[in-house]
Parts: sequence; structure tokens; C-alpha cells
Amino acid sequence: MMKKLKICLAASAGGHLSQLLAIQEAWTGRDLVWVSTGEMVREKLRALGKTYIVGESNRRQLFKTLAVMGRCFWIVWKEKPQLVVSTGAAAGFWICLWGKLLGAKVIWLDSIANAECLSLSGRLIRPFADLVLSQWPDVAAKYPNVEYRGEVI
Repeated sequence: MMKKLKICLAASAGGHLSQLLAIQEAWTGRDLVWVSTGEMVREKLRALGKTYIVGESNRRQLFKTLAVMGRCFWIVWKEKPQLVVSTGAAAGFWICLWGKLLGAKVIWLDSIANAECLSLSGRLIRPFADLVLSQWPDVAAKYPNVEYRGEVI
């Protein structure tokens, strides 16, 4: 019997998560682990799979960032996903990085809000990701190994 693919889906609450949810039919029937940043989305995500809330952080909040980084490592270590998919932002970056370092394939879908260049998290994860997608053809053309395959919203 084939082992069921475990997918970890990570996105900050808000627009990043809305974009990830817009393509949720892509992983129907899979073993899902959701990671987000705000308690307000916990129940919605819990209906779709196992859910973790790691909290918000950004590059200006060193201690919060370290805490989120640690929580993300623990989730990836515990859940052992074979695939990580993220639309960003900081927590998505950490889930993708830890996932890659622990053997998962990584897909980064940069937010549609990034119409002129990849997000900081997208630029940082690009060397590690197996697939990086921009929702803007002009942005994808600016970076090696970044593809455009359409918009999700």
C-alpha cells in the first residue's frame, strides 16, 4: 500500500492564507498540516486538517522571529511532511526552510501583492525551493528559476 502524501501548507493569516485556500483543490484527499499566524483562522483551518498557529513576526522583531522559527522547526520535525507549500510570509519561509533541510520538497507561491519583485521571503527561499512561482509574468522574468503559471485570485 502506498503511503499517503503529507503536505504542510503555511501562510500568514489574511491575504497570504486566502491565496493558499484559493488553490486548495490541488491537495484534496491528502494528509494536511496547516500552519498560520493568527488565532482567528484556527477553526477554519482545523476543518481542513491538523492546524498549528505560530504567531506573527518580522525582521524587525528578533525575539518574536526566533520564537516563530523554533515553533516552525518543531512542527516540521514532528509532522515530517513530504511537501511544503507556502504563500508567505515569515512563518512560511521558516516552514519551507526547515522542511527542505529535513527532506521535503518545497513550493513557494509568491503573493499576488508582489507586483514588481519577489517578496523578501520569496527571495530568501528561492535557492532552496524546488519550485518558485510568481503571479506576475514580469516578476518571474526577473529571477532565475522563478516561473509564472497564472494568478490564483
